Amino acid sequence: MGSTRTVHLAVYDTLADWETGYTTAFLAQNGYTVRTVGPDREPVTTMGGLRVQPDLALAELRPEDSALLVLPGAGLWDAGDELAPFARTARAFLDAEVPVAAICGATAGLAREGLLDDRAHTSAVSFYLAATGYGGGARYVEADAVTDGGLITAGPTEPVALAREVFGLLGVYGPKKLDAWYRLFHDSDPSAYEVLEGKDEG
Repeated sequence: MGSTRTVHLAVYDTLADWETGYTTAFLAQNGYTVRTVGPDREPVTTMGGLRVQPDLALAELRPEDSALLVLPGAGLWDAGDELAPFARTARAFLDAEVPVAAICGATAGLAREGLLDDRAHTSAVSFYLAATGYGGGARYVEADAVTDGGLITAGPTEPVALAREVFGLLGVYGPKKLDAWYRLFHDSDPSAYEVLEGKDEG
């Protein structure tokens, strides 16, 4: 894993806006730079109608320049092979021991690429991934998010759990603060705020 403090967020047309917001916002607040990576440098339009100008094209992205690749869901993941190059890039990242986080439709893209065959993983539902014809069905876990072998997976309703796994993997928060962060944003537990704001690094 590199020492860089740059995280790369994949962006493409039909990207599901809500799935990676917690991850990128709190990484940015904790000393990381978030850079967007598109199929090329042309603007993309998210599911919510936002236009995003990518910082770089996928062909320019190198694992050694990144601390993490984040792959959001998008309608395009299930509409053909247009986003397959992002799954191939995820393979290159994992081969270089740089972590990858995938949510919703991106998990199906990774399944098609064979990256879930030998790793514990989750998604929206097991039969969604089964429809890809992948070989990892026995490794499917009914959980909000799963981390295995440098790869984080989550279903579309779990943006907070995705962020929790990312923060844990990158060491953004210690165990106590990580638990408090999740309780605050997932469970609306007001007692967690005091832990998060405390001076204790735990």
